[in-house]
Amino acid sequence: MRENQLLSTRNVTVMGMFGALAAVLMLFEVPLPFIAPSFYGLDLSEVPILVGTFALGPVAGAVMEVVKILIKLVLKPTSTGFVGEFANLVFGCSMVIPAGMIYQLHKTKKGAMAAMAVGTVLMAVVGVAGNALVMIPFYSNFMPLENILAAGAAINPAVGNVWTFALFCVGPFNVVKGVVVSLITALVYKRVSTVIHSVRVEKKMERLARQ
Repeated sequence: MRENQLLSTRNVTVMGMFGALAAVLMLFEVPLPFIAPSFYGLDLSEVPILVGTFALGPVAGAVMEVVKILIKLVLKPTSTGFVGEFANLVFGCSMVIPAGMIYQLHKTKKGAMAAMAVGTVLMAVVGVAGNALVMIPFYSNFMPLENILAAGAAINPAVGNVWTFALFCVGPFNVVKGVVVSLITALVYKRVSTVIHSVRVEKKMERLARQ
């Protein structure tokens, strides 16, 4: 039963490793200028966290998101007064927690696909609302709001205010991010999961041998 506890030695080790890997991946961003302005960058930090969430559950996913942000701040201090990091935490959790909850109920290939699809949609929705209400108003302190909207309008002429910017630029950006993260997770999860669970079996056998 101890192995199934969230704070078992094995689980804490896995969460720490995946959170640290996610923090490193968070430092590398790729702009998608055909979807959103260049100050939005796609990173793959949710891949190890989503893999860990499927293996350990949604609570572990939230813990790994926090670990990711804390380690990232050590590697690269905030340049946004922690607003950017907080937003990344919220947006990441909005994907991995629902996905983890669905996968816990349906641990099949279809269940995993459905979980990642729902997580992607929810991350896009939360991303739109979060950017319109928090991120864009905050960044307007560093870049005039007119310039932000103009950058969005250059990509999509439908952009005319904060909400249309979030809807037509940020929303599609997060959908693309969710799809990319989901595809990579689908490719690597089975192999990584096998390693995680094989370690669990080995440790169980070692304990039985000592008894």
